Formats: sequence, structure tokens, C-alpha cells
Amino acid sequence: MQDWPIFAIGFLAQLLFSARLISQWFLSEKSKKVETPVLFWKLSLLASILLFTYGYLREDLAIMLGQFLIYGIYWRNLNLMGEWHNRNILFKILIIVFPIGITAYIWFLGSLSWSDLFKTENISGWLIGLGILAQIIYTSRFFYQWYHSEKTQESSLPMGFWILSLIGSALLFTYGIFRQDPVLIAAHFFGAIIYMRDMYLLKKTDAEVGEKFEA
Repeated sequence: MQDWPIFAIGFLAQLLFSARLISQWFLSEKSKKVETPVLFWKLSLLASILLFTYGYLREDLAIMLGQFLIYGIYWRNLNLMGEWHNRNILFKILIIVFPIGITAYIWFLGSLSWSDLFKTENISGWLIGLGILAQIIYTSRFFYQWYHSEKTQESSLPMGFWILSLIGSALLFTYGIFRQDPVLIAAHFFGAIIYMRDMYLLKKTDAEVGEKFEA
């Protein structure tokens, strides 16, 4: 398969990921505090499908691992917001069928085996390690977010989420440079700007709440 269709899938996935951040950013700027719109989680699910496919076509274990670990958390947040039951039936079918379908394809029809992803002919060993470490840190932000949301029974994006986002994004940006992956480079360069802005808004909101409480 030629490179340009593969990169097109990757950029489309990152476009959806960027759209989720921009929608969250605009809503947060409007209310002057960190908000979590339903669209954030809907776009996350759709983008995750595309980015996993991109990772498979690029034979990139780090990308595939990140999307595999985090897919269910996106769905759970929609559920916590009470929005899953309101979704279109086609959206539900896509979200449920995709994990089953891609697993069946890789297992029965795919030419790339899981063991191929660990071969250093595809990517050098240390680079595989960097990519996996970066994805673990970047993905852990949603496990932290999930824990926080389950604890409060409300879907939200706490400070720890943005800190892990920034650290993981910096590592993935570095990985993307060594991997010569324009999709990762573009995504994590612009994403870091929004992460820092949300950290500022959240800190400002917490400070204002503290002042009101003291008053």
C-alpha cells in the first residue's frame, strides 16, 4: 500500500482528535472554566478507530497499543454523561462492531502478525521502547480521568489529566520525530498548546473558588 492513503487515514484521525480539543477549548473559554462536552467523547471514539487502523498499516505497536487501551474509557465517559442511550443506532453499531471486526481481520485475514510488530527490522528496539513508554504515559491520563470521574460520578477533566497529557505529548512528539511520522509531529505540537491553556484555566478556576470559600 502506498504511503499517502495511510497518512491520509492518520491525518483524518488526528483532525478528529484536534476537533475534540478545539470544541472543548472553545466551550471552556466561553464559560471561563474547564468543560467536557459530549462531542469530546464522540469524536474520541471515531478518531480512535481511524488511528488504530493507521497504526496497523504503519506497523506501529505504540500507536495501536494506545488506542486499544483507551477505547473503552471513551465509551464509559459517554455512559457516565447519560449520552450513550441517546446516540444514533449506526453510531452504536460502529463503536461496538469495530473492535470485534478489526480483531477478527488481524487474526484471520491480516498479513501482519502481532509478533512482526516487535521485530527491530520495522523499528529499532530503543524506539519501540520510547513509543510504548510515551503511549503508556499519554494513555494513563484517561485512566486517571476515568478513576476521577467514577469517584465523582461525573465526567470531567481534572488537572492530573492535563499534566499527563503534556508529558505524554512531549514524548510522543519526540517519538514522531525519530519515527519520521508527520501525523504524530503535527498532532502533538498543536495539542500541547491547548493542554497548557486548560491547565491555566483550571488553576484559575480553583483559585477563584478558593477565594470565594475564604470570603
